[in-house]
Amino acid sequence: MRFEELLDQVGGFGPFQLWNVALLALPRVLLPMNFLLPIFLAAVPAHRCALPGAPANFSHQDAWLEAHLPREPDGTLSSCLYFNHSQALPNTTLWGAGQSPGQLEGEPSTMPCPQGWEYDRSEFSSTIATEWDLVCEQKGLNKATSTFFFAGVLVGAVAFGYLSDRFGRRRLLLVAYVSSLVLGLVSAASVSYIMFVITRTLTGTALAGFTIIVMPLELEWLDVEHRTVAGVLSSTFWTGGVTLLALVGYLIRDWRWLLLAVTLPCAPGILSLWWVPESARWLLTQGRVEEAHRYLLRCARINGRPVGEDSLSREALSKVAAREQVVRRPSYLDLFRTPRLRHISLCCMVMWFGVNFSYYGLSLDVSGLGLNVYQTQLLFGAVEVPSKLLVYLSVRHAGRRLTQAGTLLGAALAFGARLLVTSEMGSWSTALAVMGKGFCEAAFTTAYLFTSELYPTVLSALSRLQEEEMPMKQIQN
Repeated sequence: MRFEELLDQVGGFGPFQLWNVALLALPRVLLPMNFLLPIFLAAVPAHRCALPGAPANFSHQDAWLEAHLPREPDGTLSSCLYFNHSQALPNTTLWGAGQSPGQLEGEPSTMPCPQGWEYDRSEFSSTIATEWDLVCEQKGLNKATSTFFFAGVLVGAVAFGYLSDRFGRRRLLLVAYVSSLVLGLVSAASVSYIMFVITRTLTGTALAGFTIIVMPLELEWLDVEHRTVAGVLSSTFWTGGVTLLALVGYLIRDWRWLLLAVTLPCAPGILSLWWVPESARWLLTQGRVEEAHRYLLRCARINGRPVGEDSLSREALSKVAAREQVVRRPSYLDLFRTPRLRHISLCCMVMWFGVNFSYYGLSLDVSGLGLNVYQTQLLFGAVEVPSKLLVYLSVRHAGRRLTQAGTLLGAALAFGARLLVTSEMGSWSTALAVMGKGFCEAAFTTAYLFTSELYPTVLSALSRLQEEEMPMKQIQN
């Protein structure tokens, strides 16, 4: 007997599986709220040099400001420089600013802001950029926070993939919840930029546990027939998180309170683990027959299947466990050990690079669309809803491989066409960006469905692929 036959007996899709998907919805909502948080957390509002005697109204750019601040080539007042001596002419420009002894005769000299900056507080009351003056020469540090965060996600994905196979999905999900909560609270209390970067990097490592554990914990309780619909259904919670972030960001304009708002939901998530079942398949691979037996009986009872302890005997489970157990613990090198696995792994790496690069590259840059940051975020969240329907229909009729290729191609064409649109055609640029975002999300959803059937976690299915020698046509479809 195989595990799929056991699952058929207790019900491979029913109230038990739907309840499990609902319990695991919270991590899916929290992930985009944290991953896309830099849109609001690291926003850089309009700013200028802090000057003694400057007008109280930031937007009041009168002759006083023009006498103290040079203009950029595009005509706007400089955000990073000021005149050494106030100028009588308001039309002085910044051409050649910063040139010392060799500058043109009569051209006023400028210098960086010596007393910090003043910020426009109308849209954001506080961000990390305003907290630690991460502007002008320091603006690279502001952008680096996202880089460090996603570096932590990369490390966490590798670590949680290995540890969840060794110690169990449910236990490592608890670790992810607790560490995300603690590190998020510490990040919100950061007293320096260095402290913030370190804690956010570690938070990214902890949040990676959600991405690695949640889907296998769902799919390993589902029969093959319903994995597509369940995968698309559960991915809508990600879209809910994207949309909810726009609302939370609009209501909370201070970065510390905003960070707390997306962190504190981890507390009820910890409590919800009391009802989240461990993967029976993983328990059988570890030889823990009694625990697997108990969860399978619970599944049968909730799904209304007439399965008693005698019909679901421990002897049968022991045989399944013997089949599921691996001879040796696989390593990451096994991903490239055989030609077939090497081909699959390299293709998946290239695919995921394209998916992530396009999705986050657009999602984290919400400027240039003629809308404010909250409207853009809400629009980007709304367009993901029809993309889910597109994925569901396309996967069922065209298969995963064609759907994946088509959605990536659609995103590439939308972005390429946007490059050809002139600045005067603002509505066309916005429409193409929204269309590209829809294709990016469709590619992301398909990628999760595609690779999760190959690697439920980083390596847990690896030995089964080697032993059973899954036909390539099954992998491609």
